[in-house]
Amino acid sequence: MPLEIERKYLIGSLDFLAGIKPVFIAQSYIYSDSEKILRLRIMDTQAFLTIKGKTEGISRPEYEYEIPENHAREMMELFCKDSIIIKKRYFLDYMGKTWSVDVFEGNNEGLVIAEIELSDPDEAFEIPPWLGKEVSHDKRYFNSYLIHHPFNSW
Repeated sequence: MPLEIERKYLIGSLDFLAGIKPVFIAQSYIYSDSEKILRLRIMDTQAFLTIKGKTEGISRPEYEYEIPENHAREMMELFCKDSIIIKKRYFLDYMGKTWSVDVFEGNNEGLVIAEIELSDPDEAFEIPPWLGKEVSHDKRYFNSYLIHHPFNSW
């Protein structure tokens, strides 16, 4: 079973992102509860349909499928038009690991989260100096939560 094993951290300053070109992301959820989610995501011109299971610690089952971009846009319009997260994602390598840094826009403006995907929950990795507080276990920082409880309403 494919697993997503992910650690999340808050970020303050964005100085370390200078010169890195971001990817534009629009994403939303056709369905979301504490047991499972069905997500749509458009990254620049690629689109994905993702099914995620219940989070246990920092792991959860994840199945992701590329779909035609126009289908993703149609589904967002039909099923999610009032609840779309917009963000820019920056990819960078640090000590042999790829980090993604999401800079949120719209109702979540001001929120910046760095994520690292691991192959094992106990996998060791170097902590970059630009990381802030870890929020891996705080569900408020899950995108599926931010759809209904945007950062600017906290």
